[in-house]
Amino acid sequence: MKKLSWSLMSLLLVLALVLSACSGKNENAGTNGTPTDGGSSGAATDTPSKPVEISVFAVQEQGIDLNTNKFTQHVSDMFNIKFNFEVIPSDGAKEKRQISLASGDYPDAYMLTHYVDQFSQADLLKFGKQGVIIPLNDLIDKHAPNIKAAMESNADLRTLNTAPDGNIYGLVAYTQCFHCSYPSKMWINTEWLEKLNLEMPTTPEEFKNVLKAFKTEDPNGNGKPDEVGLSGSTEEFGVRVLPFLMNPFVYNDDRNYLNMTSGKVESAAIKPEWKEGLAYAKSLYDEGLIDPGAFTQNAEALKKIGENADAEILGVGAGMHPAIFIDMAGPRFPKYHPVPPLQGPNVSFATHDNGGVSPGGKFAITNKASEEAQIALIKLADYMFTPEGQTNGGSGMKGIDWEDPAPGDTALGEGVAPMVKTIPGVEGEAPRNAGWSGMAHFYMPKEYRDSWVQGTDINDPSNYERKLYEATKLYEGHEPKELFPFWSLWVDPADSDEVGMLQTNIRNYIEQNALQFVTGNKDLNKDWDAYVQGLKDLKLDRYLEILQKAYDASVKE
Repeated sequence: MKKLSWSLMSLLLVLALVLSACSGKNENAGTNGTPTDGGSSGAATDTPSKPVEISVFAVQEQGIDLNTNKFTQHVSDMFNIKFNFEVIPSDGAKEKRQISLASGDYPDAYMLTHYVDQFSQADLLKFGKQGVIIPLNDLIDKHAPNIKAAMESNADLRTLNTAPDGNIYGLVAYTQCFHCSYPSKMWINTEWLEKLNLEMPTTPEEFKNVLKAFKTEDPNGNGKPDEVGLSGSTEEFGVRVLPFLMNPFVYNDDRNYLNMTSGKVESAAIKPEWKEGLAYAKSLYDEGLIDPGAFTQNAEALKKIGENADAEILGVGAGMHPAIFIDMAGPRFPKYHPVPPLQGPNVSFATHDNGGVSPGGKFAITNKASEEAQIALIKLADYMFTPEGQTNGGSGMKGIDWEDPAPGDTALGEGVAPMVKTIPGVEGEAPRNAGWSGMAHFYMPKEYRDSWVQGTDINDPSNYERKLYEATKLYEGHEPKELFPFWSLWVDPADSDEVGMLQTNIRNYIEQNALQFVTGNKDLNKDWDAYVQGLKDLKLDRYLEILQKAYDASVKE
């Protein structure tokens, strides 16, 4: 997990599906080997004559109609459920969820899309203590062998899901995405490097010299000074330029700007090395090597630079993956390759994230659900903890969106047997509407994702995941030995409101001042002490105290 403790599980989803033709008393069985289409396997149950009606709050993703969805029909038949979806668009999903809970008119269950909205840990504790959200412990113990087995074999998963009082109020989206786990990458135009007879940069100074050459030596050959050395955008996940530029000096987590030293949580943003990193970034900005738009534009504007119609102008783009700023199907796609972490005066760090595993809950059952509905819902969730259920739900049904590997197919991961081969879409094809996409992302450990078939030509867009996987290997291992496990900490409910407010205020202050220092609106020499005092005035010490208490409590458990 947050790679942080995201010590990757050692087992590949042990599980095996039992044929439901056997006794009707069988609960969900695990799977072993390749996923199947689930037609006659997965969960045999005592099925009442009448389907169980279950109301579900769900986010409607593009290209999916939950009511006519093929996976909806699949699990409706498997678990004898009649779904009544309260379908919410992605925009405003969080607000609508909060309104539904506050009004008291809430459904039997929430099945959320973690990258759109989910319950925070504080939410789960709050509504769990109120009795609005029910604990899942007994349901899991009696009816969910796959969830139970996963938690027994995976300490990270267990920690994420278990509140300090021992209750499991919701299930996280455990989706270990290797390339997402090192989000702050840089992608450089290697054709320009070759044209200018330059080597891949390895230090901050070499990187600066490459950007200078890109800006001044006309690598696009049009005779105009229109090249953009480095650009990015302002979204949160791996598109901002500062984390990569700061990491040769001090570890920048691009989240809360926290470091750990010998078990003690610290703010990276008041260290001398932070100041040194900002000075380096400012030197790039002062020489026009960083696009000013990198600090104000969104990803759409960044892509307009990468796909500039008149001429190829982008030298280096910040991004978790290059399709953020270039068209995968276009001629520029093969030109961009990753810049390895730069070696600074003392360190060479890479921002290490949780790879898609976020604290909180994407699935929760409320006190409105009948006992019959509770059992059906936990069995549905348990099915998502099998390779078959996760693949059919997250990617679409077998025979429509995926198929078994063919002889000679290669898995993404090294030494991993291929299990899933996607069926590519056809241009102009209507949405297949055969899966739930993010709403079905329950259990995707790295071993599962590594089992997907991928070709070996990284410049073929159909092998994009391979390109990202290979790029990420350059960043792997460059995280600090100690990482603050923000993802796994359950803050004392008495402190949760306070720490939330402090976190927001302190993070905003750090980011606003970093921008001002880099762009010259504030002077690193004259204004640094006032900046540090401003953080103290925002109660940085109290913030760190609360986090330290939560960390110490987690270590003792």
